[in-house]
Amino acid sequence: MTEYVLGFEQIDRTMLASVGGKGANLGELSRIGGVRVPEGFCVTTDAYARVVAGSDELAALLQELSQLGAADTEGIREIGARIRQVIEAIPVPSDIADEIGSRLAGLGEQAAYAVRSSATAEDLPTASFAGQQDTYLNVSGRGTVLRHVRRCWASLFTDRAITYRLQNGIDHRGVRLAVVVQRMVFPDVAGIMFTADPITSNRKVISIDAGFGLGEALVSGLANADNYKVRDGEIVDRLVTTQAIAVRSAPGGGTVEEEIAADRQGVQKLTDADILRLAGIGRTIEAHFGRPQDVEWSFAEDTFYIVQSRPVTTLFPIPGPADGKNHVYISFGHQQMMTDAMKPLGLSFFEVGFGEAALIEAGGRLYGDLAPDLASAVGRRLVPAAMGRIDPLMDSAVKQLMKRPDFMKGLARGGRRYLKMNGAGYLSWRLPVEAIRLYRSNDPDVVPALMARDDEEIDALRRKIERLSGDDLFEFVVADLELMKKAMYDPRSMAVVYVGMYALNWINKHLEKWLGVKGAGDALTKSVKNNVTSKMGFALLDVAETVRAHPAVMDALPQLTDATFFAELSAVEGGDKVGRSIREFLDRYGMRCSGEIDITRPRWIEEPSALVPAILSQVKNLESNARAVRDEQGRQETEDLRRTLMERLERLPGGRRKARRTRKMIGRLRNFAGYREYPKYLMMRHYWILKQALLREASKLVERGVVRRRDDVYYLSFAEFREAARTGHVDQDLITRRAEEFEAWARLTPPRVITSDGEVLAGAYAANRVPAGALAGIPASAGRVEGRARIVRDLTDAHLEEGDILVTTFTDPSWTPVFLSVEGVVTEVGGAMTHGAVVAREYGLPAVVGVDGATPLIRDKQPIRVDGTEGYVEIL
Repeated sequence: MTEYVLGFEQIDRTMLASVGGKGANLGELSRIGGVRVPEGFCVTTDAYARVVAGSDELAALLQELSQLGAADTEGIREIGARIRQVIEAIPVPSDIADEIGSRLAGLGEQAAYAVRSSATAEDLPTASFAGQQDTYLNVSGRGTVLRHVRRCWASLFTDRAITYRLQNGIDHRGVRLAVVVQRMVFPDVAGIMFTADPITSNRKVISIDAGFGLGEALVSGLANADNYKVRDGEIVDRLVTTQAIAVRSAPGGGTVEEEIAADRQGVQKLTDADILRLAGIGRTIEAHFGRPQDVEWSFAEDTFYIVQSRPVTTLFPIPGPADGKNHVYISFGHQQMMTDAMKPLGLSFFEVGFGEAALIEAGGRLYGDLAPDLASAVGRRLVPAAMGRIDPLMDSAVKQLMKRPDFMKGLARGGRRYLKMNGAGYLSWRLPVEAIRLYRSNDPDVVPALMARDDEEIDALRRKIERLSGDDLFEFVVADLELMKKAMYDPRSMAVVYVGMYALNWINKHLEKWLGVKGAGDALTKSVKNNVTSKMGFALLDVAETVRAHPAVMDALPQLTDATFFAELSAVEGGDKVGRSIREFLDRYGMRCSGEIDITRPRWIEEPSALVPAILSQVKNLESNARAVRDEQGRQETEDLRRTLMERLERLPGGRRKARRTRKMIGRLRNFAGYREYPKYLMMRHYWILKQALLREASKLVERGVVRRRDDVYYLSFAEFREAARTGHVDQDLITRRAEEFEAWARLTPPRVITSDGEVLAGAYAANRVPAGALAGIPASAGRVEGRARIVRDLTDAHLEEGDILVTTFTDPSWTPVFLSVEGVVTEVGGAMTHGAVVAREYGLPAVVGVDGATPLIRDKQPIRVDGTEGYVEIL
């Protein structure tokens, strides 16, 4: 039998589909001993469905609504208003109205109630949509309650709720609404409690906001709240504010603003004893639900009433074990220029290749645990030196922790050290031998020889893998990842990287000391040899040059779809010629993409349309024959600078010796600095060949009916994928659950440093290093430029104009073509030797990386100044 009204005592957390998130949580709360919940009931989603199902007019309007985009504000406003009018006019069926009346009679029909919407898509563990629908307070009488129930149903279609669903891909017709009717509490004090600190994310700290009157005064911003922090049964921080206005229940229904007496405005809202009592209730609720909670509470007649609790969905998961020891987790993604969430196959595939790094998964990202390093005296000396090179903000955050004696005493000991590099030849005895030999010889033929060796190995890989399938293929993949790693970190290869880096640092240091010239080494890396990433950018210029000659192709490119990209292109005048040019580019660089260390990310060769914005921006913003012009210009500028520096050096005391040393070092820089980009390119060549073979296996699983779609294997670990291929069985529910988790994780911002308490430490740059009001970062490529900021979070949205400065979260080699269309680069993530910095130097672009919060703090199209020499960004 369909139940249209349920009392809280009949409801638990499993009944989300019937009573919505708010109703399910209230029912569950009412079952917890020691937690007082005001009495009430829920009008279920079945009641909503029955009421709206009979309206043909509503069905037509919902069909219209489904055709709109989130940006169509006028359409949303107009259709949403019509839908609300229809719903509010529909009468509540008599049997449902009588059931609601019966519940009201049992609780007290003339009592005051809060009538709140409870959507099936709110207050969920993976996404909280709280506040998207309406709440009505101090409602009395059967007729008035029924009217407000209909208003809650209608609030499912406010402009804000509609837009939110459109942005999150939620079907309007699939969302149902329940309504909570709950006895009002008229509180002396009310507020919100987070059982994990919302500022630091520390799970051991409870944060309580409290204000006089109803909590709506705080939610609406009408009044400032007191804030109390509680840890381990002790108040560790408090902020007492002045509150002049409170929201109270009005005698005739609804609410009214009331001025607080002057002598009470500045008093602490809760006593210390009550603060600790409330914190204890919070921990009880958290323990019941098994995760941190956002709790709404009211305090009346010396009793705390809990009127809502929902999971805190913005917390990043804590990596590693809950073993009671202190751990310090640092983001591997910030070091790899890849802070997006990765699918399970991408995470595990990377770990198969680089498992010796002792990486831990959390929130779709990889972290390393510094606790074993910090627990030893030697490690405490090594960590600051290493962190300073990896990321100054990580360095700052870790140093903050090292100043906390209690935290350091509780560090986990034992286990693999994150900073101990082993198994890949990083610290092979041959490395210093090869580096010294290369430094002395400065032999430019070493790099082409290494590349030729790798070309032979890639050809052999293609031949061997073609005939493999099943378990033989998976075994081969594991073996090839080991061979790939050995090639990347071969001592000769690493020697080239280190000598190039040493030459850059030497030149920057000595020429600033001798001549007062900052970033001389950066400027001398323009158009260096053997930089596969910058060559990739120039290669796309050749494609743009071909496109420039065919206007019909320029018009057609934005409309092409990946599945039929080249077929559609060939139907356009000049399309065959452009298609050949794009295919030539993809043959050499098509294995690349944004976030490429995740093997599940679509490569350019799989989604060629991703290149279209960069191609069209180059056609629009750059001159004809741009590749030859820029390449020659870079070489000429470098030669002119080299000559000027030599002349100035020779005029100094001991100048001939200084010039001779510098000339040799510039030779090493020009010969070897570009190779810094090659190992990652080699890795991606292996990745693409292995990915194609694994996708063939996935297609076989589809044919056998093991998975529904080929991409389903992306939600399996590498070992699970291998097992599915062997047994022909996979848990489809696991795939569905992993896909939902990935969507939730993708919305989270991964912290650079997070502790086992869940505390996020942001770190800070040294004070007084930059002008007042400027955003500090890391100087990555020397020079200063002013222009218009363009916030770009995805390459497919990189529609750039002349004079633009790229501002984004992170850049990896796939962003290189975009660099040619901008005047400067600003990123939130990165270091002086990461890919974006290396390429920016070669192209001569001023760049500042590691600017924390750049994308929210800088507005799109806002004029900014980028100082890549000193490392800061000014908003003009």
